[in-house]
Amino acid sequence: MPLDIEMLNFLDSPNFVSLAALEVGQHFYWHIGSLKVHGQVFLATWFVMAVLIIASLLATRNIQQIPKGMQNLMEYAMDFIRELTRNQIGEKEYRPWVPFIGTLFLFIFVCNWSGALIPWKLIHLPEGELAAPTNDINTTVALSLLVSIAYFYAGFKKKGLGYFAKYVQPTPILLPIAVLEDFTKPLSLSFRLFGNILADELVVGVLVLLVPLFVPLPVMLLGLFTSAIQALVFATLAGAYIHEALEGHGDEHEEEHA
Repeated sequence: MPLDIEMLNFLDSPNFVSLAALEVGQHFYWHIGSLKVHGQVFLATWFVMAVLIIASLLATRNIQQIPKGMQNLMEYAMDFIRELTRNQIGEKEYRPWVPFIGTLFLFIFVCNWSGALIPWKLIHLPEGELAAPTNDINTTVALSLLVSIAYFYAGFKKKGLGYFAKYVQPTPILLPIAVLEDFTKPLSLSFRLFGNILADELVVGVLVLLVPLFVPLPVMLLGLFTSAIQALVFATLAGAYIHEALEGHGDEHEEEHA
């Protein structure tokens, strides 16, 4: 009985109320009208955009017949992106989609590497802390929704309202599964990217606190590799989804007869 009285007293105490009011993590919010946005994500995203713009300007300011330096690096990146897009979308349809797939790949690649290479925690904000933009679920969901809009646009542009025929092929029984698939695609894209980047930064952060600097270095190098792989996976799946939207029922048979 005394134990029950002590428990009730604790529940009524101000300490319990203050514990219940605690939040997990802090954010640097910007208020734009009635909207409340994560300021630290905007700052990190603008930094990534600035890096990409500066790299593009350096690569194109004095184009040489024999590329070298930044021009050579950017041409290699463009060749890689062009080949990636061709492999996923196909020879006939890939060219208009190279800028979109390339923008996704380069943006996610630089975002992921910025989280691994730049000591964001040294920059102090009034609240919260800077991190890779892809460390925020809002960024990865936005990127995934862009992919969803892109493959719906691709399907409608090529087939018009006939695009909806794929939902009832080969049988209308599969309609609920086809609709569910369109909802799971952006979810899987966003949570895969967000989860991997967040987990990598958490592991490295914990190891840096617990052990000397040289012990986390192999994990940091592994993080750079996995960050690049995540950018590649996202761009590859985006291309695959667009190819699926462009692909018509029976196109393969028509090509064979042609």
